[in-house]
Amino acid sequence: MEAKVLSTAGKEVRTISLSDDVFAREVSEGSIYHAIRNELANARVGTASTKTRGFVRYSGRKPWRQKGTGRARAGSRRSPIWVGGGTTFGPQPRDYSYRLPRKVKRLAFESILTQKAQDGSLTVVEDFTVESGKTRDMAALLGTLTDKKRVVLIMKDDDEMVKRAARNIPWLRFLNYGRLRAHDLYYAQQVIVMESAASALGDFYSK
Repeated sequence: MEAKVLSTAGKEVRTISLSDDVFAREVSEGSIYHAIRNELANARVGTASTKTRGFVRYSGRKPWRQKGTGRARAGSRRSPIWVGGGTTFGPQPRDYSYRLPRKVKRLAFESILTQKAQDGSLTVVEDFTVESGKTRDMAALLGTLTDKKRVVLIMKDDDEMVKRAARNIPWLRFLNYGRLRAHDLYYAQQVIVMESAASALGDFYSK
């Protein structure tokens, strides 16, 4: 497919040929769901913890004798039915992460990029840098390319000056073409792809 390449001033300068395997394929909504679910699960800390009756600190003595008191039988103050006792079936520390098949994850990225290209929320811009490394200059540059408030910038190389200028912009996420995140891409209102990254995406996902 053909796409316009914009300058940092927002003007069309040329066209670029994008890989149909990445930007014009059949969308798989199932793979998108699984990729986002996998990322959210892998990000969970899993440190929630409750005390069972074995961890509650109380004396082990029997509260009162078994018979003759008129009260219900009781063997321990650590019982879950007592106030201050242990918790039954409460959460324990665990690892929520799991591995998603590589082909499913690749299909998800291709499907999301195709969706963004189809609905017009994907923009290819010529490669740029921010020499000053200032957030003000980065925000001004992005202002000429989009008016959205949830933007993803895809780069080919990790430009330290761009990352320095962009890290304090709360509505901007920057990704490397080889380390995409399905959650950020899917929920972005605008995806800005540098020209070199657009070509690299076609080569990377067509392997």
